[in-house]
Amino acid sequence: MKIDLTDTTASKINKALVQGRRAIGTPAVGMVLTMVIVTDEEYAYDSIKAAEEASHEHPCRTLVVIKRHARTPRERTHPRLDAEVRIGSEAGTGETIVLRTYGEVSQHADSVVLPLLLPDAPVVVWWPADAPEHPSRDPLGALAQRRITDLYAAEHALETLENRARTYAPGDTDLAWTRLTPWRSLLAAALDQARLKVTSAAVESEPDNPSAELLARWLEARLQVPVERVETAGPVVTGVRLGTVDGEIVIDRPEGPLATLSLPGQPSRRLALKVRPMSELIAEELRRLDADEMYAVALRGRDEKVPAHA
Repeated sequence: MKIDLTDTTASKINKALVQGRRAIGTPAVGMVLTMVIVTDEEYAYDSIKAAEEASHEHPCRTLVVIKRHARTPRERTHPRLDAEVRIGSEAGTGETIVLRTYGEVSQHADSVVLPLLLPDAPVVVWWPADAPEHPSRDPLGALAQRRITDLYAAEHALETLENRARTYAPGDTDLAWTRLTPWRSLLAAALDQARLKVTSAAVESEPDNPSAELLARWLEARLQVPVERVETAGPVVTGVRLGTVDGEIVIDRPEGPLATLSLPGQPSRRLALKVRPMSELIAEELRRLDADEMYAVALRGRDEKVPAHA
């Protein structure tokens, strides 16, 4: 069910939610958090689709804030809020409210979002692109326990990564880091199995890949060895090599969903290591809302103290 509201207010949107629930016979229960997506029209469709798919694992209220540029003198001088309320099959397992702000309302989007947050529930803010320089100090970011950015959407990803390291606050995370979870799991399992001291390391990837840089910094912090960055044709991260006195531990994924794991003195094995869709990345981030200590370690690299339990 969809309800369109033009030149509206947060109070009218809440009334539309109640009316929509009554119309389809769905009580307002079962939602565990509020997700706020701050985007533009270009990224809106894919972001909403990913959030709705993730909501099957984490039922939530999704607030999509689209800041529109004024195209006419009236839009510049008359602030306005339009809304599209989606309930039932139109919104996954939760509720989706698309908010389009015009004029001065765009500068105060937090005042529009605040009355629409679920009471006594965590808040997650996700910027699919054009994230603020300091997410935790952004008016919308300040409302959230978890703030999700994506270095893959940045024009200069490695420069933006350096800024993320300078402005990091507990609750910040990035999907470039989330994409590394299968790699980190395989590397941890390989090291547990091999039980060898690592003396050198290399990460292979396409040029200027932010996930590869985060992976290299994480390895430097965990292993306390310098990590070489090796450029390949890609796509994304294509391999990791860990040198030991008995030979190399290698995870190689030049392309496709399968990787080859090689350990000294053992036959090579083929393992699944696919590139995951956005909905899986968002679902993973919503599973825990506390501070991501290892992301902080990866941002700051070898000089960062690794938590004892990590």
